[in-house]
Amino acid sequence: MIDISNVSVSFAGTPIFSSISFKLTPGNRVGLIGKNGAGKSTLLRVISGDQEYDGILAIDKHTKIGFLKQDIDFNKGNTILDETYLAFAEIKSIEAKLEHIHKELDTRSDYESDSYHQLLHELDDLNHRFELIGGYNYKGETERILQGLGFKRSDFDKYTDTFSGGWRMRIELAKLLLQKNDILLLDEPTNHLDIDSIIWFENFLKSYQGIVLVVSHDRMFLDTVTNRTIEISLGGIYDFKKPYSQYIAIREELITKQLQAQKNQEKQIKQTEQLIEKFRYKASKAAFAQSLIKKLDKLERIEVDATENTVMHVKFPSAEPPGKVIFTLEQVGKMYGDKLVFEGVDLLLERGKKVAFVGQNGMGKTTLAKILVEEIPYHGVVEVGHNVKIGYFAQNQSDYLNGENTLLQEMELVATDTNRIKIRSMLGSFLFGGDAVDKKVKVLSGGERNRLALCKMLLTPFNVLIMDEPTNHLDMLSKMVLKKALQDFDGSLIVVSHDRDFLQGLVEKVYEFRDHRIKEYLGDIDYYLEQRKFENFREVEKRSQEVSYTTNTKKSSREEEKEKKRVKNKISKLENRISDLEKEVLNLDAAIFENDQSIIGKSDFFETYQAKKDTLDDLMEQWSGLQEELDN
Repeated sequence: MIDISNVSVSFAGTPIFSSISFKLTPGNRVGLIGKNGAGKSTLLRVISGDQEYDGILAIDKHTKIGFLKQDIDFNKGNTILDETYLAFAEIKSIEAKLEHIHKELDTRSDYESDSYHQLLHELDDLNHRFELIGGYNYKGETERILQGLGFKRSDFDKYTDTFSGGWRMRIELAKLLLQKNDILLLDEPTNHLDIDSIIWFENFLKSYQGIVLVVSHDRMFLDTVTNRTIEISLGGIYDFKKPYSQYIAIREELITKQLQAQKNQEKQIKQTEQLIEKFRYKASKAAFAQSLIKKLDKLERIEVDATENTVMHVKFPSAEPPGKVIFTLEQVGKMYGDKLVFEGVDLLLERGKKVAFVGQNGMGKTTLAKILVEEIPYHGVVEVGHNVKIGYFAQNQSDYLNGENTLLQEMELVATDTNRIKIRSMLGSFLFGGDAVDKKVKVLSGGERNRLALCKMLLTPFNVLIMDEPTNHLDMLSKMVLKKALQDFDGSLIVVSHDRDFLQGLVEKVYEFRDHRIKEYLGDIDYYLEQRKFENFREVEKRSQEVSYTTNTKKSSREEEKEKKRVKNKISKLENRISDLEKEVLNLDAAIFENDQSIIGKSDFFETYQAKKDTLDDLMEQWSGLQEELDN
């Protein structure tokens, strides 16, 4: 349990939040929301012990806390499996001790000595603890989690520093999920996950028994996962046991009722004041007037909850319309070294259409966006339509800003003589008013840098807009404003995003990047998700081994039944072997426990014992794989 009582945090004398209090118990899955800079990440750091604070924070002594931060570091030289296995510190420690004891027993022959018997007892204790904490299952569990987060088996032995920041974030997330923490603190966990991985992660969290406190600007993710919402607003909190959308509806209804009650009260106060003014100077009514005055003094005035509703104002400038076709692609492909991203891509993108690029990370969404803006080389043919003027917002667009410039200087870099006078008002519409324009870019938060990058884009008119993950680090209100501006934009839009709520009602066609190919879905994001769910249901192989969408061959019902029978037979045979081998291992465990020298005194006993256990592990992995194949 977490008990927060009157906790406050200030930076340089400026309060972030003051005297906030709430309790969290197992089963609470809380969405922590608020505008950028409200203090959400700060509160997570307070609970994790990384941030100083005033007040009282009580957490049970033996509680394990896992904290997924936005910025992480890795040890170079670790493979994905090596890094992920760091989640099992105790298991790996016992594993090393067991290996050391086995080696020592192999070299000793003083079977009757006390030290030898002590080693056997230690071996038995370690084996029991190893089994109790999941030592025989952790490798399979690790592979399941990694595959759920989008990794393939072929990735497991690759080094972490060969992967992008988004994939490394997934490794850190896998470690947290494997540690069996009592509390999960998650700061923007979906920023680097694709749609498939988000759906998998949602299902994982829904069955999680501990406490989850998650900062996210993904409305659909919050609605699916959380059962409680805490909003940090103007230094205080609002706390309701409802997921995000229900909370917002309740808050709006509450404020509406408060406004009405306040209006009624003000009317009553005005009437009372008129009576007082009418009777206070009449001797016969003076006592009555005084009683009314006392009544007003004691009256508790109704206050309406303050809300932060300042939002940026976005309107994309439109250039002269282009021709009917904006892009034509023929047999376009891209390789990085010997790594194939995609090949054989044929696309025709028309004027005025709004489309989404979706799919697993690393499948080429960002790569194709860069090809369309001629940022990287490729093979094949890309023809840009007549009079096409492109606006491009890169996934790391804020990285192109000069940290040493002020906001005003950064805008002036791309301003023209005709729009230079509008710069201050534009910055104001993006919530950079007054002295904020003289701030240096390097002191801005992630969300503020994204807002500045968007504002800078608007200085140049375009008729085709390509945006790569534009909602990363934007708060809910900013996302809604951006979405409305894109809906109103009368040009063509290509948006790379994994944010389902953002894409709903925005795009009319979806292109999925998968297995080095691109598949077109002639419908919106909801249609795409429905189709993918159906496809996954009928697929035989696991998602990491999916056949390309171009494969048209299907097994007949008879062939499927034959395949099922074959797998079931294999499972049955494996189960018999596993059962026999488990009995043998149990008998050997008993011999060790009872120190039966007629059995354990044999020179090759421990080699045989370990070989049987290794074989048992292999058979269990084979059984698990076949069972999953049968389930699919």
